[in-house]
Formats: sequence, C-alpha cells, structure tokens
Amino acid sequence: MIYLDDLDRAILKVLKEDARITISEISEKLGKPESTIHFRIKKLIEKGIVEKYTIVLGEVARPKEVAFVVIGIEKPVIEDFLGRYLEYVSRNLANLPNILLVAKTEDEKIVALVGAETKNELNEFIEENIKTIPSVREVVVYPITEFKKGEEIKGLLLGI
Repeated sequence: MIYLDDLDRAILKVLKEDARITISEISEKLGKPESTIHFRIKKLIEKGIVEKYTIVLGEVARPKEVAFVVIGIEKPVIEDFLGRYLEYVSRNLANLPNILLVAKTEDEKIVALVGAETKNELNEFIEENIKTIPSVREVVVYPITEFKKGEEIKGLLLGI
C-alpha cells in the first residue's frame, strides 16, 4: 500500500468533492502554493493513485431502487469449467445497463449491484436478465433501503 501524507489526503478529499476545481482554488483552500499542489497532483497521477477524473450523476439521474443480487451457479460436470463460466457470466452482467457493480466471491458466487427507477423495474430486470442465465442455481436479492456510506456509486450507473 502506498503511503499518503496529510496534504495528499487533503488534495484527494477536495478533488473527490469536485474534480473540476482548479489548482489555484485547491491552493487557496489548503493554504499551500499552487506549485506544490500541481506537483502533488502530478505525483498522485504518476503513482496511479488518481487514475482519472469522472462525473457522478446527480440525484435526478440516479436509480431510485437498488439491490445487491447474489448469484449461485451450478457446478459443471468438469469443475475446471466453473472459473471460466463465472468469468463469462460476470463479463456479460457487467455489460448490462442496470448493473452498477459486479464481483466474484471466494466461494464462487457472483455479487451484482443492480439499479432501476422503480421496484417493479428492478424486479423485472432481475427476472429477465439474471434469473434466466443458464446454470443459475440460486438468486438472492437484498434490496437496499438506506446507504450509510458510498451512495454515490448509484451515480456511476452505466448505459445511460
């Protein structure tokens, strides 16, 4: 893990709040010279700590309903194929417009964060696009009623 000092963390916090902020505005906010801020941001990019600047959709464009979906896949006769099939299913899920996040677990399940405008649309999407995947053994849906941290992930919805 890369060590970040207080200034690096402060710069990242300011950029997280508004990636469009200018170097001079960051300099003013943090009470540091512009040259220092510019140098630090350049180093954060070079070290791979800052990969890119992006947008987060506003509240009106975010899905109103989200759920974590845990997908269990039947083990194939030839167990070596399970890893490849999980990869195939994960890639295909990641390409669907209502999918915010896809991950594979250690116990060979797939977890997806799914978003939609209404509960009916969310359930319909899960029924038509996830439960119909060949070899799906189990689909457990955990609707999210409240985020305590990370709600902005809803603003990263692809497929707009």
